[in-house]
Amino acid sequence: MASQEWLEKDFYAVLGVPQDASKKDIEKAYRKLARELHPDHNPDPDAEERFKGVSEAYSVLHEDKARAEYDQIQLMKSGRGGFGGMHAGGGINFEDLFSGSGGSGGGFSDLFGDLFSRGGGGSHRRGAAQRGGDLRTHISLDFADAVKGTTTEIRMRAPGECETCHGSGARPGTSPTTCSRCGGRGLVTENQGAFSFAQPCPECEGTGSVVSDPCPDCGGTGATTKDRIITVRVPAGIGDGQSIRLAGRGSPGERGGPSGDLLVRVTVRAHPLFARDGDNVTLRLPVSFPEAAMGAKVKVPTLDGPVTLKVPAGTPTGRVLRVKGRGVPNKGDLLVTVDVEVPASLSAEAKEALEKYAAAAPGADRSKLEQLTGQ
Repeated sequence: MASQEWLEKDFYAVLGVPQDASKKDIEKAYRKLARELHPDHNPDPDAEERFKGVSEAYSVLHEDKARAEYDQIQLMKSGRGGFGGMHAGGGINFEDLFSGSGGSGGGFSDLFGDLFSRGGGGSHRRGAAQRGGDLRTHISLDFADAVKGTTTEIRMRAPGECETCHGSGARPGTSPTTCSRCGGRGLVTENQGAFSFAQPCPECEGTGSVVSDPCPDCGGTGATTKDRIITVRVPAGIGDGQSIRLAGRGSPGERGGPSGDLLVRVTVRAHPLFARDGDNVTLRLPVSFPEAAMGAKVKVPTLDGPVTLKVPAGTPTGRVLRVKGRGVPNKGDLLVTVDVEVPASLSAEAKEALEKYAAAAPGADRSKLEQLTGQ
């Protein structure tokens, strides 16, 4: 798992923890930063790169073997390890080795690069414990379910822990055995002149164990791809386009690494009557002119059944009336906007009655318009 890039990266600083931080503190710092920087929640274009850096730092520091290798590399780089001792004795200048100007041609960086590449091809040790990738899917919800919260099931074809071997990679009834070459350490020591270097064991590919009798269903990988039913708990008040993160329900990690997460994007179907304003549910209520003028008690629908709403006398179009506790549970209300309806046509009786009302009622107050326009 060791990488030449480790020479130049301070993973402790990336997570904002001291070098003697406990695994619990490292995990706590990672989860906090991952929530803040994840591209699904942070639109900052730099957040995705920082998120990748945080994930890389966590993948190294939370795993004991990888952290020990990283700490040893940083110790040698700082001059407090084996190389520092030789420099103190006047034999070798560490900076010359690191820069490649020490006279031997390759330099410290090349030497590390050569050793890392022997671990299985490239900058990462093949077969080392690695976190699984995140998976993505989506669900559609009714408006009421999004407001009130619900539990639903989704069916998806995705990789997961092999149910036959429970992720061990070994045939049922057998278990992986301790690697005889490295004794379970995952590392073997190689002498390079005056120095000794630890490198991934080629026998077990750095895992410390060997699967001699692979599981017939997963071929020793510990994972299979199949149709899976996953239960999703949708929190009350989730909005259209938001995502739910199910920790550990993504692709399984390699060689005992933790599983990735499952990100479920939510689409909320529109409702013919209701809409959302944050944690409040909104509704437009048509009322007649007599109801608005004289006041009335009107039955209005809610997501939990109808309630009776008092419309005060003299209510104008656009006034918002509030029904407590009928929005997102324990958070929001129902906001009812009054629409005073003007009839498009009148019967002879209604027209006669309205003419009598117009003759008896005061006219509209247009004094402000007259003052402003001088007309």
